[in-house]
Amino acid sequence: MSLRAFSIMRLLAPAFVLALAGISPAQAQVGGALQGLQVPGMPLPGALPGPPLQRAGDLLRRPLAAGLTAQVDALLRREPGRVDVDPRGAPVVRGEFLAMGLSEAQLDAVRAGGFSVDRPPPADVVLGLDFVVLHDLRGRGTAAAMQALRQAAPDATFTYQHLYLPAGPGHPDQDGMAAAGSSAMPARRVGLIDGGVDAADPALAHAHIERHGCQREVASPHGTAVAARLVAGDADALYAADLWCGDEVGGAVSRLVDALAWMARERVAVINISLVGPDNPVLARAVQAMIARGHVLVSAVGNDGPAAPPLFPAAYPGVIGVGGVDAHDRVLPESAAGEQVDFCASGVVGRGRNALRGTSFAAPIVARRAAGLLEAPHDGAAAEVQRRLIGEARHLGAAGHDPRYGYGLLTP
Repeated sequence: MSLRAFSIMRLLAPAFVLALAGISPAQAQVGGALQGLQVPGMPLPGALPGPPLQRAGDLLRRPLAAGLTAQVDALLRREPGRVDVDPRGAPVVRGEFLAMGLSEAQLDAVRAGGFSVDRPPPADVVLGLDFVVLHDLRGRGTAAAMQALRQAAPDATFTYQHLYLPAGPGHPDQDGMAAAGSSAMPARRVGLIDGGVDAADPALAHAHIERHGCQREVASPHGTAVAARLVAGDADALYAADLWCGDEVGGAVSRLVDALAWMARERVAVINISLVGPDNPVLARAVQAMIARGHVLVSAVGNDGPAAPPLFPAAYPGVIGVGGVDAHDRVLPESAAGEQVDFCASGVVGRGRNALRGTSFAAPIVARRAAGLLEAPHDGAAAEVQRRLIGEARHLGAAGHDPRYGYGLLTP
């Protein structure tokens, strides 16, 4: 079976679920999730957003948030020279690869094979990750370049420069934003890894924003919408890492890891990640390191429907995964299901024709609740905060842990 045919078959699973719910394909564009890639030989458990990857007008006319496959297809159409997919269909930066723990001899062999080597020192120092970014200098296809790396250093483990994409579209009208950002919760330091944030948005008027990642800040609708739900109405300190910097081909795993390292240096206790993508060994190690250092990571579970495989980072152990519900506390049809769903929250922002939806907007509600429980990182914080949130959640669905509602509903 061809890769294209396999991808089409995977697209049909969420569509079938929607058909059972009475939603026609013309009413929704929800792609099948992309199975995570676990690189052999890597001792691991079980691996950002910016401008919307589809026209805002198209997204606003759809009742369901676009799934990951739909976003990948749109990105491939617009950036075929810079974006490709790995053997599982997950999006990657064309010509870029990652490797951890290469010896000097292996690095020399990789360079001789036609690759340049970049080493991101902040992640090495803060998170204890010894990884490098490799650039193919010969313009080979993704499969051919990976084969060349494995031939150059047969005992090493290489992975792809995966891309992580928003788990929701742009942002609604100003009234919807202001309503989503209002709360009486106390001021806290909270982190956001997403697209650029528009500090002029009324919902962010009283937030103190520290930025990272770009020489020139470019606000994104998705990042601004998520930020508006993340900060309270008082003087919250928002630590915002922009993975896109105005470039549609953003969200690379190396940039995501760099953002986590910055949050660790700044001792930001709770970090919201409304992004989804495949399993990646470098990201998995970074997430492990952050949780071990006492940080709490909250992530959207994605909009590929209940039949789709888990997406990351929400599916990593210790990460708090969040699904979405509507105004009547009914789970969104596109919200993912499984053990990775720890809680649910409102995934709808705005009203009427301007309303947007997706698990992207549910995650920051839970992150805000978590930030109210944790002032600074400390040992065991992730498990402690999750236990306390379970005690505060309103139970929905099946007894115990429900695969769609998690341990229950959390409100702002």
